[in-house]
Amino acid sequence: MVNLVERKQQYMNDLREIESILEAVLFTAGDSVSLEKLSEIVDQDRKTTASILSNLEMKYRNSHRGIMLRQLGTSYQLCTKPEYEQYIAALGTSRKKQGLSQAAYEVLAIIAWHQPVTRAQVEQIRGVNSDSVIINLMEKNLIEETGRQDSPGKPRLYGTTEEFLRVFGFSSMNDLPQVEMHEIQTVMDKIPID
Repeated sequence: MVNLVERKQQYMNDLREIESILEAVLFTAGDSVSLEKLSEIVDQDRKTTASILSNLEMKYRNSHRGIMLRQLGTSYQLCTKPEYEQYIAALGTSRKKQGLSQAAYEVLAIIAWHQPVTRAQVEQIRGVNSDSVIINLMEKNLIEETGRQDSPGKPRLYGTTEEFLRVFGFSSMNDLPQVEMHEIQTVMDKIPID
């Protein structure tokens, strides 16, 4: 019986140590770190590491702290909680807000819900040239080239980025609300941009 208690205690100590290592790595990285890399660092399989990170995410969510753990696709990042933005802004180092035009919202919504998508497909949906808007969204790192379509001329394909997930508060593309095309602007108007 003592042996079982000792093993359980050792397991809990090991788990706390892994959590501490993950916190240190994520804090130091600043940006997101892939699950694969985190698993490699703590010498655990991906499933175990994901489970530990999920538990850690819940600990942050259920405690009164200024930081949180965010999952961004298959990566993780330590971030400040949005409700403390005004205090961070007082430091003078907060991220510049991603101001977007109506056209940028339209193009971003089309790409987000239809990715991967070509510029021609975006323009067909919008009915106007979208070159400059696509360039602007790429400069803001909200979209990226994801490859080439296997058709004549091999047009570029575009998709959203991890920064898109971060800015709009999604963990993955599965978090996007399911909407019809005519409802996209209404949904986009409700999403705050940080």
